[in-house]
Amino acid sequence: QVQLVESGGGLVQAGGSLRLSCAASGRTVSSYNMGWFRQSPGKERELVAIVRWSSSTYYADSVKGRFTISRDNAKNTVYLQMNSLKPEDTAVYYCAQDKRPRNNAKSDFGSWGQGTQVTVSS
Repeated sequence: QVQLVESGGGLVQAGGSLRLSCAASGRTVSSYNMGWFRQSPGKERELVAIVRWSSSTYYADSVKGRFTISRDNAKNTVYLQMNSLKPEDTAVYYCAQDKRPRNNAKSDFGSWGQGTQVTVSS
Protein backbone atom coordinates (compact mmCIF):
# COMPACT_ATOMS: atom_id res chain seq x y z
CA GLN A 1 0.00 0.00 0.00
CA VAL A 2 1.30 3.43 -0.89
CA GLN A 3 0.81 6.65 1.01
CA LEU A 4 0.88 9.89 -0.97
CA VAL A 5 1.27 13.24 0.77
CA GLU A 6 0.92 16.45 -1.21
CA SER A 7 2.32 19.81 -0.17
CA GLY A 8 3.17 23.17 -1.66
CA GLY A 9 -0.25 24.61 -2.29
CA GLY A 10 -1.20 28.12 -1.33
CA LEU A 11 -2.42 31.50 -2.47
CA VAL A 12 -0.67 33.18 -5.38
CA GLN A 13 -1.42 36.06 -7.71
CA ALA A 14 -2.17 35.47 -11.36
CA GLY A 15 1.06 35.09 -13.30
CA GLY A 16 2.85 33.62 -10.31
CA SER A 17 4.32 30.19 -9.71
CA LEU A 18 3.99 27.32 -7.27
CA ARG A 19 5.63 23.94 -6.98
CA LEU A 20 3.60 21.07 -5.64
CA SER A 21 5.26 18.01 -4.13
CA CYS A 22 3.93 14.51 -3.69
CA ALA A 23 5.97 12.39 -1.30
CA ALA A 24 5.33 8.67 -1.60
CA SER A 25 5.97 5.91 0.91
CA GLY A 26 5.38 2.20 0.57
CA ARG A 27 5.96 2.05 -3.18
CA THR A 28 8.53 3.60 -5.46
CA VAL A 29 7.34 6.33 -7.78
CA SER A 30 9.85 5.25 -10.42
CA SER A 31 8.01 1.97 -11.08
CA TYR A 32 4.53 3.45 -11.49
CA ASN A 33 2.75 5.98 -13.61
CA MET A 34 2.15 9.00 -11.40
CA GLY A 35 -0.41 11.70 -12.04
CA TRP A 36 -1.63 15.05 -10.85
CA PHE A 37 -5.33 15.80 -10.91
CA ARG A 38 -7.35 18.79 -9.82
CA GLN A 39 -10.90 19.49 -8.79
CA SER A 40 -12.63 22.81 -8.26
CA PRO A 41 -16.06 23.32 -6.66
CA GLY A 42 -18.90 22.14 -8.85
CA LYS A 43 -16.60 20.55 -11.39
CA GLU A 44 -15.45 17.03 -12.03
CA ARG A 45 -11.93 16.00 -11.21
CA GLU A 46 -9.68 16.49 -14.21
CA LEU A 47 -6.33 15.07 -15.17
CA VAL A 48 -3.55 17.65 -15.24
CA ALA A 49 -0.36 15.71 -15.98
CA ILE A 50 1.21 12.26 -15.92
CA VAL A 51 4.78 11.09 -15.63
CA ARG A 52 4.95 7.46 -16.67
CA TRP A 53 7.30 4.92 -15.19
CA SER A 54 9.16 5.17 -18.52
CA SER A 55 9.62 8.92 -17.84
CA SER A 56 7.43 10.04 -20.71
CA THR A 57 4.96 12.77 -19.83
CA TYR A 58 1.46 13.88 -20.69
CA TYR A 59 -0.20 17.24 -20.11
CA ALA A 60 -3.75 18.44 -20.40
CA ASP A 61 -4.11 21.10 -23.08
CA SER A 62 -5.13 23.65 -20.47
CA VAL A 63 -1.74 23.48 -18.74
CA LYS A 64 0.60 22.59 -21.60
CA GLY A 65 3.53 24.97 -21.73
CA ARG A 66 2.88 26.26 -18.22
CA PHE A 67 3.11 23.20 -15.97
CA THR A 68 5.92 20.67 -15.71
CA ILE A 69 5.69 17.28 -14.01
CA SER A 70 8.87 15.65 -12.78
CA ARG A 71 10.10 12.92 -10.52
CA ASP A 72 12.98 12.57 -8.07
CA ASN A 73 13.58 8.87 -7.62
CA ALA A 74 16.05 9.35 -4.78
CA LYS A 75 13.45 11.27 -2.78
CA ASN A 76 10.57 9.11 -4.03
CA THR A 77 8.74 12.32 -4.80
CA VAL A 78 6.81 13.69 -7.76
CA TYR A 79 6.57 17.41 -8.45
CA LEU A 80 4.30 19.71 -10.39
CA GLN A 81 5.90 23.03 -11.27
CA MET A 82 3.16 25.50 -12.12
CA ASN A 83 4.09 28.75 -13.87
CA SER A 84 2.01 31.56 -15.33
CA LEU A 85 -0.85 30.61 -13.06
CA LYS A 86 -4.35 31.75 -13.93
CA PRO A 87 -7.45 32.13 -11.73
CA GLU A 88 -8.96 29.14 -13.52
CA ASP A 89 -6.15 26.98 -12.13
CA THR A 90 -7.70 27.39 -8.68
CA ALA A 91 -8.54 23.92 -7.37
CA VAL A 92 -7.58 21.18 -4.96
CA TYR A 93 -4.69 19.30 -6.52
CA TYR A 94 -4.32 15.58 -5.96
CA CYS A 95 -1.45 13.22 -6.56
CA ALA A 96 -2.23 9.69 -7.70
CA GLN A 97 -0.46 6.44 -8.45
CA ASP A 98 -1.33 3.78 -10.99
CA LYS A 99 -2.62 0.49 -9.65
CA ARG A 100 -0.07 -1.55 -11.61
CA PRO A 101 3.69 -1.14 -11.83
CA ARG A 102 5.29 -0.58 -15.22
CA ASN A 103 1.94 -0.15 -16.87
CA ASN A 104 2.31 0.59 -20.60
CA ALA A 105 -1.42 0.66 -21.20
CA LYS A 106 -3.79 3.43 -20.16
CA SER A 107 -3.09 4.54 -16.60
CA ASP A 108 -5.49 3.29 -13.97
CA PHE A 109 -5.01 5.39 -10.87
CA GLY A 110 -5.98 3.69 -7.64
CA SER A 111 -4.09 5.46 -4.85
CA TRP A 112 -4.68 9.10 -3.98
CA GLY A 113 -3.30 11.73 -1.69
CA GLN A 114 -5.39 14.01 0.48
CA GLY A 115 -4.99 17.01 -1.81
CA THR A 116 -3.52 20.49 -1.52
CA GLN A 117 -5.39 23.71 -2.20
CA VAL A 118 -4.14 26.09 -4.87
CA THR A 119 -5.81 29.48 -5.09
CA VAL A 120 -4.90 31.97 -7.81
CA SER A 121 -6.14 35.51 -7.34
CA SER A 122 -6.77 37.87 -10.23
